[in-house]
Amino acid sequence: MGFNTKAVHTGVAKDSQYKSVTTPLYTSSNFAFSDISTHTGYDYTRSGNPTRRAAEENIATLEEGVDARCTSTGMSAVTGVLHLLQAGDHVVCGNDIYGGTFRLMHSVFSKMGIVFSFIDMRKAQNVTEALRANTKMVWIETPSNPLLNIVDIEAVAAIARKHGAISVVDNTFMTPYYQKPIRLGVDIVLHSTTKYINGHSDVVGGAIVSSSKTLAEQIQFNVNALGIGEAPFDAWLVLRGVKTLGLRMEQHSRNAMAVAQFLDGHPSIETVYYPGLPSHPGHDLAKRQMSGFGGMVSFDFKPNTIDLNVFFNRLTYFTLAESLGGVESLVEAPYFMSHASMTESARTEAGIKQTNVRLSVGIEDVNDLLDDLKSALK
Repeated sequence: MGFNTKAVHTGVAKDSQYKSVTTPLYTSSNFAFSDISTHTGYDYTRSGNPTRRAAEENIATLEEGVDARCTSTGMSAVTGVLHLLQAGDHVVCGNDIYGGTFRLMHSVFSKMGIVFSFIDMRKAQNVTEALRANTKMVWIETPSNPLLNIVDIEAVAAIARKHGAISVVDNTFMTPYYQKPIRLGVDIVLHSTTKYINGHSDVVGGAIVSSSKTLAEQIQFNVNALGIGEAPFDAWLVLRGVKTLGLRMEQHSRNAMAVAQFLDGHPSIETVYYPGLPSHPGHDLAKRQMSGFGGMVSFDFKPNTIDLNVFFNRLTYFTLAESLGGVESLVEAPYFMSHASMTESARTEAGIKQTNVRLSVGIEDVNDLLDDLKSALK
């Protein structure tokens, strides 16, 4: 099956009695046993639910993984993966990751005795140099949030594998429609399904996709033991949204390219970050490991050219809000919003400036979006 066919049909045929053409919503918290040791495969929704299982089957198929587990939020997906580690383990991670991921690593898991090294991953050699004898995991976010830096997935995954470490890719920005990390040798792929996979800004969720049966079993144990599985209704919304993922990503990408080209060279703007632009330092690598460039665009205003709040207030179709990946366009200031949870020194090291703006370009008519930006930039 092609991608869109998989997205539409995987995980649907769950209703053998009435033959529903959409996946039923099973809200039951528990399921009946035939006897003390026999049930239908489900006993308690924290451990497993038919609706959630349908979403997991769908996402695992799209990512070409062995199995997937859907979680309550994107951060609970991160939590489920990090619980593969134990005190004394070391993790190599990009220094320009999502602020919530940084906060969880820096302020929570570090207290459990896990050590994190936040480095510039744009050069694979930096990963090799950061490895220690106790390095158990290499955490990749590409394109990175918010500066859309590109990491060589295949090279870094090979380095991790040679060292005996688990490689993890946060594939939220690209989705499996534009990037397939497991094909490139990665062990685990995770998503905030709140974003593009659901695509309608009406649910929060996460997903963890494993490339091997062993990892899948460990992740299933963690998700069940931690109680971080996604609620049935939320999983149903994710499964509904993913059916149009390919179509939406095409429109997001077309619009984002037009927006990036418009912003590039604008007199008020210092730098545009979009891997689809030939001027982007990771453009050639992005073309090799991605089949499209996605819907996220970031840029830096030149110092003292515009007040961010004035710019935001002038916008009509770009709503000032955190999150991303919905059908509507959003705008935010990472330094003050999505990445405020990072320490100031970490933001500086990652290159996140106070003048940085992140756009989640929606699927609206592109001329309306361009006119909106033109008006706000006058």
